[in-house]
Amino acid sequence: MNYRQLGRYGIRLSEVGLGGWLTQGRTLSDDATTQIVHRAFELGINFFDTADVYHSGASERSLGKAVKSLKREDLVIATKCYFPMSDGVNDRNLSRKHITESLHASLKRLGQDYVDLYQFHRFDPTTPLDETVRAIDDLIRQGKALYWGVSEWPAERIAELVAVAKELNAHPPVSNQPLYNMLARGIEPHIMPTCQRNGMGLVVFSPLAQGILTGKYAPGKPPPKGSRGADDKSNMFMKDLLSDATLTKVDQVRRLAAEHGFELPRFALAWCLRHSAVTSVIIGATSVEQLEMNARASGAAVDDALWAQAEELLA
Repeated sequence: MNYRQLGRYGIRLSEVGLGGWLTQGRTLSDDATTQIVHRAFELGINFFDTADVYHSGASERSLGKAVKSLKREDLVIATKCYFPMSDGVNDRNLSRKHITESLHASLKRLGQDYVDLYQFHRFDPTTPLDETVRAIDDLIRQGKALYWGVSEWPAERIAELVAVAKELNAHPPVSNQPLYNMLARGIEPHIMPTCQRNGMGLVVFSPLAQGILTGKYAPGKPPPKGSRGADDKSNMFMKDLLSDATLTKVDQVRRLAAEHGFELPRFALAWCLRHSAVTSVIIGATSVEQLEMNARASGAAVDDALWAQAEELLA
């Protein structure tokens, strides 16, 4: 496993991180989560990502149980807040009240004294940025979080956030967690350069496009039984990707990758890591075997000409 600094900051994350969005606390039992997390740790993965809203806190609780016996200093644990966690009028958004109470609740579910990275899940138009920045700065000074960042924020809001933190002499945001994969490159024109200019590292989610870039979905055929695509509770964000046109292109990339000795998932993850702005790709895993194959994307050497061929097929 290779490691990269998170933007310009000193903390180092594994190039492949493990997330729990649709798995931990939902489709996986706590025992299965523990088995996968421990195997990830053995493979050198140190970055584990979750969020309070993932299955109403169940993902954090499951991850907390899984890492309990691991050496805390060797882990980089990240979680998030923003989305409503109840019907409470203040149990949402990025007010000082919600940020403070959300982090304390996450720490309790995770069984931790602090998190390494605390992320704001979406931009909040209802709360002044200075209130949000002061709240997280206070929590960092209290030792409840070491670093902070954002997820799925537009470029102009990221730039504004950095400026506010500088004006307040507060700890600046160090990371952004956006959607990024071979089929979704929307961050490249503005968001990626904005993060680079401000020294922020990218920890990207859905690098396999909800599983589309695993090659398990074939054009003209229904999604395999037991797959995410066949689960109406899980496939809400991938239905547009299941068109025959997209799947045909993906199959062409799969064949190209195979000709050069790469499984498609490993190839697609390495594609994200080809860019120095990307610190880590966050994968999900429902089995140790799946985890082991995807972890091999770290350090994969791919010729630039091969990337160009793949991108031409997907154009």
